[in-house]
Amino acid sequence: MEQNGTSVEEASADVELAAEIMKRHFRPSLIKIQAWEGYIFADMEIKISESTDCYGAVLWPSAMVLCHFLDTHRDEYNLMDKNIIELGAGTGLVTIVTSLLGAKVTSTDLPDVLGNLRHNILHNTRGRCRHEPHVTELSWGQQLEERFPRASAQYDYIMAADVVYSHPYLDELMETFMHLCSDNTVILWAMRFRLDPENSFVDRFEKLFHLQELYDLPSLSIKLYSARKRHGDAA
Repeated sequence: MEQNGTSVEEASADVELAAEIMKRHFRPSLIKIQAWEGYIFADMEIKISESTDCYGAVLWPSAMVLCHFLDTHRDEYNLMDKNIIELGAGTGLVTIVTSLLGAKVTSTDLPDVLGNLRHNILHNTRGRCRHEPHVTELSWGQQLEERFPRASAQYDYIMAADVVYSHPYLDELMETFMHLCSDNTVILWAMRFRLDPENSFVDRFEKLFHLQELYDLPSLSIKLYSARKRHGDAA
């Protein structure tokens, strides 16, 4: 039996996986001076402080989907000592989880987000991880070669959670993906589908990258992709 092209079994699996992911989120039993949201990943309790001042300082469900995948696929995606850069790190959950899983992480976002990002990363990784994460500014498409030279900035993984949303910088985002990717770099990208311009970005992306769907969660309107640069494409 199918409902709108989706079998009952697929719909049930989606709901169960979405519920499993969202159960990793908890809230404090007592409200204190500093508000925070709690998460369980990498066998650790993680406390995230959010800000309502800008989109980048709010944690979106796509980050939880990506973290859940990494946490439950440690053998297939062994991050120990891997070089990782996260785009649009926001509140820092993905950076924190990948650091706790042993990676060397460069966490990036816009200048107005970095204060809260540094606070969350330091609070949750100090004394708990193999490599201290590095936080730095990255405005997509700007000063890429100067600040992230291809000769030395070699990444095993690029992490991106909910970086494609309604904004005028999708061309710059694509340029940034292309610059940071070597032939061996794997992109892990969780995307929430909202509007047509964002959906069409996936079509453009597929012309430059081989794309594999890892999760499809219609109940959350989120898909998780793995991608590699197509061989022979211009860097």
